[in-house]
Amino acid sequence: MEQMGGVPGIVASTAPVLVFIIVNVLTSLQPALIAALAAGAAVAVWRLVRKQALMPALSGLLGVGVAAFIAYRTGEARGFYLPGLLTSAAFGLAFLVSVLVRRPLAGVIWHGINGHGQTWRRDPRLLRAYTWASLLWVVVFASRVVVQGWLYDAEEETWLGIARLAMGLPLFGLALLGTVLAVRRANRTPLGA
Repeated sequence: MEQMGGVPGIVASTAPVLVFIIVNVLTSLQPALIAALAAGAAVAVWRLVRKQALMPALSGLLGVGVAAFIAYRTGEARGFYLPGLLTSAAFGLAFLVSVLVRRPLAGVIWHGINGHGQTWRRDPRLLRAYTWASLLWVVVFASRVVVQGWLYDAEEETWLGIARLAMGLPLFGLALLGTVLAVRRANRTPLGA
């Protein structure tokens, strides 16, 4: 969370998408792309001025740039959402495969961030908790792909943008909360229970 600028940093990362939706509805694709890029740059500058981590600011700006480039090249506003749709599909598949090979990504990521190594895999309670947490992430990413994919195919770019926002931070927060609760419960449960 610190690397992403905490809650304000995560919320600020949605600004370019929100700006794109509003400007696209009020005007057209070209001004919306320029406004989204400007919003992405403003977020990056804001993070730099506040002396926050540089990498999230640059990766966010790069993401907005790629989305804007695809929308510009296709001439369609829905192209702006294609990278997010493909990313959700890739993450969903990665989490699913990790469960199938018994190396749930929720555990790998959690312990990688916290520097605890991978010994957790020997504890059946933690393995089960991270498996359930990883499956929760699969559901989050799959729901994004299904709903947003349907809207993408239906060429409903305004609703696609709204779905992107609605299914972004709220679902991320729920999946993160579910992961934390599963791990805490597994850590409190006596072995053999």
